[in-house]
Order: sequence, then C-alpha cells, then structure tokens
Amino acid sequence: MWIQRTLALPAARRGFHLITRSVVDAIPELNQVRVGLLHVFIQHTSASLTINENADPDVRIDFETAMNHAVPENLNYVHTLEGPDDMPAHVKASMMGTSVTIPIGDGRLQLGTWQGIYLCEHRDRASSRRIVMTVQGEA
Repeated sequence: MWIQRTLALPAARRGFHLITRSVVDAIPELNQVRVGLLHVFIQHTSASLTINENADPDVRIDFETAMNHAVPENLNYVHTLEGPDDMPAHVKASMMGTSVTIPIGDGRLQLGTWQGIYLCEHRDRASSRRIVMTVQGEA
C-alpha cells in the first residue's frame, strides 16, 4: 500500500509548532496500516521538521532560544535580499532537516509517549507551508 497526501499548513509565527494531529488527520487510511512507515517532507528552505517532546510548551521556547544562539541573525550574511531572518532560516532548516520518518504499527504512529511532530518555523513573517506525507505499508 502506498498513499501520498499534501497538506497546506497555515502561516505560523516564528517558533516550534506541534503538527502531529494535522498530519494524522490528513491521512485517515493510517488506521488500515498494520506495519509501515510514514515519511513527512516539507517543501521549503526556511522551515524544517523535527520530532521532540510534545508535553511541556517550555520546550518550544527553549528550542527557539537555542537555535537563535546557534545561528545568530547578526552574522555578516551575503544573502540578505529577503530580509535579515532569511539566511539564518536557511541555515537552521538545513541543520534540523526537511523530513522525518515514523514507524506505523497497528494503525497508529509509533511515536513515544512524549513525542510529537514539529513544524519549525524559522522566518518572522512566513507564508503557509506545504508538507508531503507518504505512507508505505501493509494493510
């Protein structure tokens, strides 16, 4: 079984946003997959995806703080045509990655108890974001 869906996520403020529920809701056939994989890919160069803690909202704030420390906006960037947050957003997206892959078992994502899928928005004024979700598995 192969299923592929594209999901448009609404524009989000800069930061780390849980999107697990949106992803699961966009693929109702997940409940038919006995064993498989879900691959989630973002079609952008200034946002990224990751999996991390889904319980304490402070984690999202700390992620943003750490990424801003690791990739400051005040470096002498050459690519500045799209604003001072653009090149740092590209670097952060490359560091964090454009995709995540999650096992599926008995119709459910096999995320750990405290894990969720994050949209990592690295721009101050981003537009909507598109993700492509591909399921491969056995019914």
